[in-house]
Amino acid sequence: MANAPKKTGARPPPPLDKGHGGDEHRQFPRAKMAVPFRLWMGEGQDRRFSASLTSVNISVSGAFLESTFFLPVGKKLSCSFELDPEEDPVLAEGEIVRQEQPNSRGEGRSGFALRFTEFFSQSEVTLAKLFLGEKLRDFAEGYLSSKRARSLNNELDRCVDALAAWELKKVTSPGDAWDLHAAQK
Repeated sequence: MANAPKKTGARPPPPLDKGHGGDEHRQFPRAKMAVPFRLWMGEGQDRRFSASLTSVNISVSGAFLESTFFLPVGKKLSCSFELDPEEDPVLAEGEIVRQEQPNSRGEGRSGFALRFTEFFSQSEVTLAKLFLGEKLRDFAEGYLSSKRARSLNNELDRCVDALAAWELKKVTSPGDAWDLHAAQK
């Protein structure tokens, strides 16, 4: 179809990071992505630390950052990172929850895991869209073209109706909305 409208707004979910070893205990999937992170402690003239690091992987709950220096587990940091140049950066606070260092033979990765503890300016939506955007767009396009959705009189009513339908689908369908493994097989 030469005149078919181009689908915009949602990109496919990123490749998942499955090479972590050990039991999976995370609530959200992890994407293998090299994203530049800005980290800092303190604000304004009270800023006592800042660094720029790159992620190995990222999820809605945290990220693993490559690093040759280490901060203590439990240390709290502010961070900013950009997932989409068309959206504002994700702004969050996080806590270092784990460190990894290469073994004596130099094997293994070097860095630390940062768990997000708070987001600002609703920037966590940008992070969630990274994983769910395509699924949500497909669902919304289908649902909003239904007779029921077309019969509603305004945008807010259609939005509320679509959200209710999405939530209903989540509880009545097998699987998890965050399970992206099926989409990548």
